[in-house]
Amino acid sequence: MKIEALYTLYKQSYLVDTDTRNIRKGSIFFALSGERFNGNMFASEALEKGAKYCIIDDEAYYENEHTILVDNSLKTLQELANFHRNQLTIPIIALTGSNGKTTTKELINAVLSKEYQTTATQGNLNNHIGVPLTLLSINDQTEIGIIEMGANHQKEIEFLSSIAEPDYGYITNFGKAHLEGFGGVEGVIKGKSELYQYLQKNEKVAFVNSMDGKQMELTQNINRILLNHQTTKLTTTDPFLRLEYHGFTIKTNLVGEYNFINIIAAISIGEHFKVAKQHIIKAIENYTPKNNRSQIVNTTHNKILLDAYNANPSSVELALLNFHKSKHPNKVIILGDMFELGTDAEKEHQSIVDLSSQLGFTEAFFVGENFYKTSAENKFMSIDKLITVLKSSPLKDSFILIKGSRGMTLEKLVEFIN
Repeated sequence: MKIEALYTLYKQSYLVDTDTRNIRKGSIFFALSGERFNGNMFASEALEKGAKYCIIDDEAYYENEHTILVDNSLKTLQELANFHRNQLTIPIIALTGSNGKTTTKELINAVLSKEYQTTATQGNLNNHIGVPLTLLSINDQTEIGIIEMGANHQKEIEFLSSIAEPDYGYITNFGKAHLEGFGGVEGVIKGKSELYQYLQKNEKVAFVNSMDGKQMELTQNINRILLNHQTTKLTTTDPFLRLEYHGFTIKTNLVGEYNFINIIAAISIGEHFKVAKQHIIKAIENYTPKNNRSQIVNTTHNKILLDAYNANPSSVELALLNFHKSKHPNKVIILGDMFELGTDAEKEHQSIVDLSSQLGFTEAFFVGENFYKTSAENKFMSIDKLITVLKSSPLKDSFILIKGSRGMTLEKLVEFIN
């Protein structure tokens, strides 16, 4: 089936599903397969649960005229998303970066949605499947689309840009993330900058942090809008950020000085799209981080800064330096392994241990195979080993930073810290 014909079917509902656990009535189900599963096996179930059509790429699972056989279901999903994008006349904003992109995306969405109907990436659905799904969730009511793009190797941002074809782009920063896939920090810069290359080639616009020399260098020949640092001042950071903006005070629910630039990005993009100042202020004040991202959790005897969604050497260093500034008398850190560092893993984990020692926290705990190889004193191979210690020697009257890569599931520790 040609994309034009499939698009006609898609427009009947503007609904696309890839998981039979969440089928919506009238949707098109794309049977996506991976190394460990065959999505075609669920085509019949999807139809039974209310999908109107199923896109399959294995004729053995053909059911009836409501199953549509294609060469590759994933490629078809991506082509349909790009075709849909080319029917849209609304601005599309894409953002990527090593750290802070999801929080920044949420802040941008909070600001713009005060005056526009927005559609933004849900959670961190920012890969070769998530980006097409986000585009296909844009309907006739949407006035601005906000697309988050994640990557762990070269050419990925280039590919996602070719699908989303953004009008505007923003890169939060370049850091030590996914070093294994990118081949070092220079590889990270090269990979993330594929968004800039797309914008330049297609005469689109980049929002750029003028305080970042590398990004200023890379965008010299791009039509760019510099973030507005002049009207916003950071006044308090313990623990929540408080800002002065055009003479008004903004009390945020965000912690970490590193989030200041994320707020400035959202404010600047809001200003570009003519969002009223009072709406910008309200949006920033009402935004509360979720999903284990810099959340403050108060327990019976302790306060926890839960930042267990992701971690890399750059974000952990920033988190430690920021946490060190807290005036709380008992600062405790619990750090979990940082993933996808390749041959740099041993060096980077040891560097974090050394920094932690220099900063002199009340207590420091390290968990995971990589941290176990370092010279750290309180180190544990597994989270279960650490839980045993926390049960026998409970933490009290402490401010506790918990940070590690998603796969470490450090949020499980919260219930053992009361």
